[in-house]
Amino acid sequence: MLRAQLVRPIGSVAIGLCLLGTSVGSAASAPAATDSMVTVGSPRSPFSQNKQNEPAIAVDANRPNILVAGANDNIDMEACNAGNDTTCPFTPGVGVSGVYFSFDSGKTWTQPTYTGLSARGCLGVVGPDPGCTPQQGPIGTLPRYFESGLVADGDPAVAFGPRPDASGRFSWANGERLYYANLTSNLSSARAEETFNGFEAIGVSRTDDVAGAAAGHNLAWMAPVIASKQSSTVFSDKEQIWADNASSSTFFGNVYVCWADFRGQEKSPHAVPAPLQVATSSDGGATWTQHQIGAAANNGQRNPLDGCTVRTDSLGVAYVFGIATSSPDGHQAFEFLSKSVDGGSTWSKPTDVVGPVTQPGLVDPVLGRPTIDGIAGARSDLAPAPSVDIANGAPTGADATNRIVMSFVSGDIAAPHVFFTESTDGGTTWAAPRAIEGAGDRGFYTAPAISPDGANVYVVYNAFTTPYQTTTATKRNLVGVLLHAAVPAGSKPTGAFSPAHRGADGDPRGSSQNNLVGEFLGDYVYATATRTYGAAVWNDARNDADCLKMDAWRQSLRDGTTVPRPAPQQDCAPNFGNSDIFSFSTAP
Repeated sequence: MLRAQLVRPIGSVAIGLCLLGTSVGSAASAPAATDSMVTVGSPRSPFSQNKQNEPAIAVDANRPNILVAGANDNIDMEACNAGNDTTCPFTPGVGVSGVYFSFDSGKTWTQPTYTGLSARGCLGVVGPDPGCTPQQGPIGTLPRYFESGLVADGDPAVAFGPRPDASGRFSWANGERLYYANLTSNLSSARAEETFNGFEAIGVSRTDDVAGAAAGHNLAWMAPVIASKQSSTVFSDKEQIWADNASSSTFFGNVYVCWADFRGQEKSPHAVPAPLQVATSSDGGATWTQHQIGAAANNGQRNPLDGCTVRTDSLGVAYVFGIATSSPDGHQAFEFLSKSVDGGSTWSKPTDVVGPVTQPGLVDPVLGRPTIDGIAGARSDLAPAPSVDIANGAPTGADATNRIVMSFVSGDIAAPHVFFTESTDGGTTWAAPRAIEGAGDRGFYTAPAISPDGANVYVVYNAFTTPYQTTTATKRNLVGVLLHAAVPAGSKPTGAFSPAHRGADGDPRGSSQNNLVGEFLGDYVYATATRTYGAAVWNDARNDADCLKMDAWRQSLRDGTTVPRPAPQQDCAPNFGNSDIFSFSTAP
């Protein structure tokens, strides 16, 4: 069980990670229902074209039947048999930012096919061959990056906002604008041909023609814009995006992107100061103004910031949440909050919300980072990053309660918990976090959503139902779960959570990093909500296949024994590595 944690005063309320006995009951109590595959363009084989992870989702507040999702999608990568059959590299220059659309509230999804730099035809042969040279051709990822001298590198974040008219005035009457933020690299490694300085930047794609984008029209998307300003040593990472979508807001139409600004990461792993950055656009994402949140440090008192969420309330107050250590508490993690009341021009000093947050997982000796399900398992060192939503009454703001909800994972390796907390006074005070996961679920990643009118809360999470495994020879189990709770009127606490949906079981040993040395499920899940339904996306392993030779080789790397490195397309089932994104939509 989770040990009692340090209690810290936040405003007038003492916050700690305490267990309140509010778990939702056994997995068997979850109602049976049908979920939907989001990554419908994904092939079952070969690896790594069948690998998708790190989902995001957003709803059009003005037309809530329209959903968009994003994911890391390897659909356009070369197959393992291209070149050396025992290696499965990312193909240089080929993007991985998948996009998917639903026009029926998430019941069905479509993945458009665009044109860009593609290696999906590089299937190779058994044995040595010349390898892969990507060509212009069909892609299942964001378009117009290759033509802009850029590569869409995933970590998707999506948001809908109002469209500006010719004079720059925002109105839902003009239609909607979809924003898609992702990590972005230079297509060329030659400095003279670089589009921006640094290793990874934050790129933002936009479309005012959602139907055209869903139909696969490249030009439905505007050319990507680099939102981050950075030096040659910067690696920007872990971004999130939000558009102020309540017309009652003073800053209606503003767009905000937050991310961690790692400085010197590619120069030295021991010197990575990383302040949180927030960029604001008031012209629909064409230009951006950047602000630093908090200090940049990596020392005995403060770790680099990593992971963030940004939201706005019905009045236009912008909230940025992140995770970092808090001096003088050393290397203990705390969720923190910074606010802007002037449209992102200035930001308050970060203040702690909850903490300390402990990271479930054990450091894998080969991966060099914590895993939660077992050796060679899924990395879990980013699980505590906060995920937040605000009942801002979009699209008009008329029925906003401005209740803020947060979920995160914390705990020891035996019993990591999915925690929920909330604030009804603009983040000044917070309810004591309560564990809400089902019995037997070991929380992995989580995200909440609250309906615009504040009446319903949904929380999605991935969880393992098997304990930590010290060998790759034993089965593991991953599941996606969506919970629901009703919210009473006024400032009373959100009610008890109950299961809304439980996805199919899957063995994550059948997922894989591209270098094959461990599993891979990415870093997060996501949820969104309307007045009539909630929707969530999660990482899913139901369609993959465990590979005994891969298990034996991964084990040998930990044991120091000699086992031949497998060739996935010859030594494993065709659907080895076939991780997917699934979704579920539910009425309260």
